[in-house]
Amino acid sequence: MRNTARNLAAALLASALVTAAHAADAVKIGVILPLSGNAAGAGNAARAAIELGAEIVNNAHPELKGLPLAETAGLPNLGGAKIELDVADHQGNPSVGQSQTLRLITQDKVAAVLGAYQSSVTFTATAVSERYGIPFVVGDSVAANITGRGYKWVFRVTPVAGDFANNYMLFLADMKKAGRKVDSIAIVNENTDYGTSVADTTQKAARAHGFNVAAQIPYNANSSDVSAQVLQLKEKKPDAVIFISYTADSILYMKTMKDLDFMPAMIIGDDSGFSDPSFIPAVADIAQGVMNRSAWDIGKPGSVTYRINEMYRRKTGRDLDDTSGRNMQALFVLAEAVNRAGSTDPAKIQRALQQTRLAPDQLMMGYRGVKFDETGQNTEAATYLIQLLGKDYKAVWPERSATAKIQWPMRGWKK
Repeated sequence: MRNTARNLAAALLASALVTAAHAADAVKIGVILPLSGNAAGAGNAARAAIELGAEIVNNAHPELKGLPLAETAGLPNLGGAKIELDVADHQGNPSVGQSQTLRLITQDKVAAVLGAYQSSVTFTATAVSERYGIPFVVGDSVAANITGRGYKWVFRVTPVAGDFANNYMLFLADMKKAGRKVDSIAIVNENTDYGTSVADTTQKAARAHGFNVAAQIPYNANSSDVSAQVLQLKEKKPDAVIFISYTADSILYMKTMKDLDFMPAMIIGDDSGFSDPSFIPAVADIAQGVMNRSAWDIGKPGSVTYRINEMYRRKTGRDLDDTSGRNMQALFVLAEAVNRAGSTDPAKIQRALQQTRLAPDQLMMGYRGVKFDETGQNTEAATYLIQLLGKDYKAVWPERSATAKIQWPMRGWKK
């Protein structure tokens, strides 16, 4: 009888240990980004941000109080399980993105996927996750068609093209009210899903706000010469130009505009190339006053965002930027949902994401919150405008969020 009791106790203890070990198994998250190719700078910066996000979740950081999961070590509802990142390089190629996502899901058995920077890649990658029933959280791709297909497994945290386009027009309307000349604008866009989608949305917003669109100029993102496009802008003489461009072409346009002596009163970059870590070192001296969109702000010393930025600086040697920040925020949103789900079952994670309700003070980005609609889009996403002043971007609009006074017209390369 005693032996039977001892055997039963031993069996129960062994079962409990196995259950505890299982509960604390790592949660594998797939991450797909451009780690090589034209957008490698942005992709690797985003990777570093996601890695830092995972480190914050996996280890206790009481100094980041208020940020979900920062104060605990690991995921409490999964026995303290850690986030394990499984990173893949899509090279900026939609077909590679498709195959890498398939590998992450079918071979590596990830519980969810994050990515993928370029909208054209995100479009194909999310189709794979939808087919296999694996949650895909989009941190930064903004093309409208990503969440316009009736998918149930795709969740986009970032603002989208329509949000940005309306903000640009509200900003330009404010400038006009302040007495600046803003009669016509031009739109210059790379011709993949991202550029085409944002350009079309921006053009509609411009017309709805009464601005004349003097030109919409699409171009190949792999172009090595944009002289023809800049000469077209010079002929049209728009008061403001909105660029929807990746890294290499953003830098090329700034240099070509200087070479051809064309500078409008204002240039607005649609994030992407203008937020890439290589943009400011390459053209800061000739692009003074260029504007960009951002939902990221370092904040005041001692704030959660300031401390996160210090951690990122220690890891990379540079400040966190908007694109990287939006990817880190996506990781936090996904981790919070996995913890609430208390499971690595994709269907339970999907339901937790659908039920996400995060307030502004629970976020590191300047969104109004996180709440997904039936398409998977965050309805509480928001942004503001920043301007390159010296060697850094400063928040300048809307006025309530400004940390610096706007420079209009932009100075560019002129002293």
